[in-house]
Amino acid sequence: MEIEEEVVIVNSSRLKSVVWNDFDRVKKGDTFVAICRHCKRKLSGSSTSGTSHLRNHLIRCRRRSNHDISQLLTRGKKKEGTLAISNYSFDQEQRNGEAVSIVRTKLEQGHTRDGFLHNGIANFDNRRSRLDLARMIILHGYPLSMVEHIGFRIFVRNLQPLFDIATFDGVEADCREIYLMERQKVYEELDKLPGKISLSADTWTANGDTEYLCLTAHYIDDSWQLKKKILNFLTTDPSQTEDMLSEVIMTSLRNWDIDRKLFSVTFDNYSTYDKIVSRIREQLCQHRFLYCDGQLFDTRCAANVVKLMVQDTLETASQIIHKVRESIRFVRSSQATQEKFDEMAQIAGVDPQKCLNLDNSFYWNSTYIMIETALEYKDAFPLLQESDSRYAMCPTVTEWDRISAVAGFLKLFVEVSNVFAGSKYPTANTYFHEICDIHLQLIQWCQNSDDFVNSLALKLKSRFDEYWKKCSLALAIAAILDPQYKMQLVQYYYPQIYGDSAPDCIDIVTDCMKALYNGHAIYSPLAPNGQAEASQVGANNDRLTGFDKFIYETSQRNNTKSDLDKYLEEPLFPRKPDFSILNWWKVHTSRYPILSMMARNILGMPMSKTSLEYVFNTGNKALEPYRSSLRSDTLQALMCAQDWMPDEFEDLKASSSTVSLALCYDAK
Repeated sequence: MEIEEEVVIVNSSRLKSVVWNDFDRVKKGDTFVAICRHCKRKLSGSSTSGTSHLRNHLIRCRRRSNHDISQLLTRGKKKEGTLAISNYSFDQEQRNGEAVSIVRTKLEQGHTRDGFLHNGIANFDNRRSRLDLARMIILHGYPLSMVEHIGFRIFVRNLQPLFDIATFDGVEADCREIYLMERQKVYEELDKLPGKISLSADTWTANGDTEYLCLTAHYIDDSWQLKKKILNFLTTDPSQTEDMLSEVIMTSLRNWDIDRKLFSVTFDNYSTYDKIVSRIREQLCQHRFLYCDGQLFDTRCAANVVKLMVQDTLETASQIIHKVRESIRFVRSSQATQEKFDEMAQIAGVDPQKCLNLDNSFYWNSTYIMIETALEYKDAFPLLQESDSRYAMCPTVTEWDRISAVAGFLKLFVEVSNVFAGSKYPTANTYFHEICDIHLQLIQWCQNSDDFVNSLALKLKSRFDEYWKKCSLALAIAAILDPQYKMQLVQYYYPQIYGDSAPDCIDIVTDCMKALYNGHAIYSPLAPNGQAEASQVGANNDRLTGFDKFIYETSQRNNTKSDLDKYLEEPLFPRKPDFSILNWWKVHTSRYPILSMMARNILGMPMSKTSLEYVFNTGNKALEPYRSSLRSDTLQALMCAQDWMPDEFEDLKASSSTVSLALCYDAK
């Protein structure tokens, strides 16, 4: 509103509202105008206009000094105050932030129509806002030092002048506080689990030399949801021996009170872990914590063994792959060379559907794509060599045949790796047939007449056999617990793998399956002696455990068929692409009460621990540089809490839509 003529400044001392401490009220004729003393903005000053718009302006006024604005939020009529705060807190262009803020206010203060928004902002909670900031830093992996960045501090100060921004040390303490609160929740969840827990161990690196050990728990909860939680993120010393590392892991298990609930551990396929696993297994078996004396305890990562075989392949074929890489680099060296190559491709009858590209050394699947594309142009490269004397890296006919064999190796590994990392939490039953296909393909490659292919296949099979020896039993049992396959899948693959020895190998799987089932049945609430599974781990010194087993086996001979017998004898469930094995066992728990306990433990085993973003990566998991400089306890707090918190925020998102509907109703 513009004031074009002389105005009269009205004495505002008689006006009751506190807002007039920051406005001059002027009059021109019958028109009243309120002029902000800080930014000189002109607003309506008519008595019929009220003061809500003046309060809102003062809250947002950037030139106003940081005075206590709580009086602006609390004075005036309740209806007017609620409207002002609503306008102040929620911008029309930021509805996502609105939902989160309203959800939290509703949860903490209730759903009163006139009060919850008003009280939530009028009584500004600096402590809660500091914890919100710490949660944001944890959830998104922001550096702690961001609280000291001048741009961030200016932004927050203008957004909420009442907020006392924490220092680096302060936000570090806030993050540790959140970690302890979230840790208690995870501890209680693990303590109440109906089944066992499997552990995976990952190695992280930072700055090229510092190493960390990440321990993650994998389990199926009482709702038959597959979950995983990081338990510890520990700095390790390269000088630590296997005995010391095994004790570090055991200490972690005891601190979480899950040593008695451990079912299996999953490490990478390196011999250095053999002694560590053996030491942990010995300690657990001494207390009778493991089923079948830990026969399924040692599991190695399937994605890791594939990655190691890929490394062997690329290393063995490095010279011929180098020729392919240099050939592509030559073709792409100039526009004229590219055009010349295209002419040669047309002469050779190649349909140029794909573009030649160099691979990325950090991702091995890109090398496969490079080789596969180059093979489509293999007839054009010799023609280019004949027409351009500068091109001297063209592979020979024999080398092209070997490149084709290498591409076949890599294609299988790419396809299998995609399956391993195709879902967020793949269950253990999805691995057996993929691993068997690799096994059969390696057997076939070992029979190749070409010395290069034969020697490479033998090298890969030697590495694969070490993995198969440790994991084949667990893989087979997990597949049997898939109602789409049962024993039939083992009976299909084993004759192809073992030939005449297949019946004996199938018997080994069957015997282990029965022993594992009996182990679960003895300590089931349904067992004749009425002991719950928890008694297995509580009665460490019970010398009559063998008697319990004898009573159970005797009763089994006199009773009807077991869960396992009924399950194996019934027809296969039809195979479906969208089949959910966890939903199937959830529905059939009452039909197979003991076998479902076993399925919960077996299917929760992490046969592979590599996610999609790392499955094709040629390096190790690396920590961000700014995190590697943190104290070890702070680093663990950030890594663990970041892993635990997304579930909480997912629940908040789910609630926001419901709250938005409630707000619409309140507005009416």
